[in-house]
Formats: sequence, C-alpha cells, structure tokens
Amino acid sequence: MARPEKVEAVQRLKEQLRRARGLVLTDFRGLSVPEMEALRLQLRREGAEYRVVKNTLLGIAASELGLEGLQQFLQGPTGIAVAYDDPTVPARVVHEFIRQYRKLEVKGGVAEGRILDAAGVRALAELPGRDQLLARVLAGLQGPLYGVVGTLVGLERKLVYALDQIRKKRQEVPGA
Repeated sequence: MARPEKVEAVQRLKEQLRRARGLVLTDFRGLSVPEMEALRLQLRREGAEYRVVKNTLLGIAASELGLEGLQQFLQGPTGIAVAYDDPTVPARVVHEFIRQYRKLEVKGGVAEGRILDAAGVRALAELPGRDQLLARVLAGLQGPLYGVVGTLVGLERKLVYALDQIRKKRQEVPGA
C-alpha cells in the first residue's frame, strides 16, 4: 500500500506533466543553493518553474500518462524545468544557465508530448521563442503589403510629376 503523501506527489506530478507544453530533465549535481535559486529565478521570469523530483515518483506519473520514453532519463538526481505556455522556454533558459555556470547537465525532455534526448533539447533551445516566430510570420505577411503600397504611391507620384511637367510646358509656350 502506497503512503498517502507519495500518492499525492504522483498526482501533482501527473497534473504538472499533463499541463506542461515543455519539460527539461536535468542532473543538478554540483549546483550550490544560490545557483539553484538563480536557475529558479530565471525560469520564473519566463513563466516556468524548476523543482527536484524523485525518479520513482516521476516514473510512475509518466507511465500513467503514457510517456514511457521518459524512464531512460530517470537515473541519478533529477530536476525538472516545466513551462505551460511556450515549450521552448525551459530548454532556452536551462541552456543559457549551462553557458553561464557550466554545472547543470541536460538528461532529456518533452516538448508538446514528444520525448527528446539531450541533443533534441539543445535543438529546441536554439529555436526562437513563440513571440519571435509570430513576429517573423507577421513581418512576412506585411512585406508584400508594403510593396503594394509603395507601388501605388509611386504611381501616384509619377502621375503628379507628369502633370507638373505638362503644366511647365504650357507655361513656356505662349498662347497655349
């Protein structure tokens, strides 16, 4: 019979995994308490969170949700960085933290329900964020519109220039 606090912890993890759009599993050995707090603060600023989990409880929660591929990453101390909006946030923040402190190790992750190895998480970290991608799409849509507007304004400008030239010629010729 499982202890009630462990059952509750598995339920919390299941809910967290169910809601998560992006998740990065890390080995946090070697991190000091201030460094761990710095990581948590960076993630919080981006709308994500970081917590240390027990491998067995995370394994149970993952298997109950059908994330069987996650089991391979559950050796040694495990911390999870979770984002509920942008799946790239945990990967980007964790990789920036690794560049800065050189102490954290990525084990694997999950993005939109897909299991990723450490290389997949690295590739996800290099993707631009959701806001940047939306800005690029918007710029791509606006580009042709600016071209059309420029062409129309150019035609109008040429018409005004031609009319001005006709006016000048008429002024030059007496009796016209």
